[in-house]
Amino acid sequence: MSEWSLVDEQAQVAFGQQFAQAIKQGALVFLHGNLGAGKTTFVRGVIQGLGHQGNVKSPTYTLIEPYEHVAPATYHLDLYRLGDPEELEFLGLREMLADESLMLIEWPERAGDWLPAADIECFLAYQEPGRQIRLQANTDKGREILSRLSA
Repeated sequence: MSEWSLVDEQAQVAFGQQFAQAIKQGALVFLHGNLGAGKTTFVRGVIQGLGHQGNVKSPTYTLIEPYEHVAPATYHLDLYRLGDPEELEFLGLREMLADESLMLIEWPERAGDWLPAADIECFLAYQEPGRQIRLQANTDKGREILSRLSA
């Protein structure tokens, strides 16, 4: 497990951009943390780091926000308001998981057993004045990404 202290929102976005540069292919990334811990801020940095120029909004009400014009194609999911894990089938998540996209999933525990194991789990927590981020690689792909991030 690797750990970083990020002093403010700008540092969170910058770290997300660094993380994006370590991504060479699709991956499944789970984001854990309390409300307001900075999950969407980190995701904004990742998506901007992949080349997206517009806004990066939280998909709290839509559950999923696609960014298919970046490489790898990226999907940001916020499962906080998920009523039932079966809803994920109707969103087409099974197909998204089958291709080589980058999946950034907030509140993955709401999916129950529906999701496979994450390549990387990201744990965000308050640490005055900013945030602490811990990254845990669970697969060879995840370890490869983290090795590029630490290099």
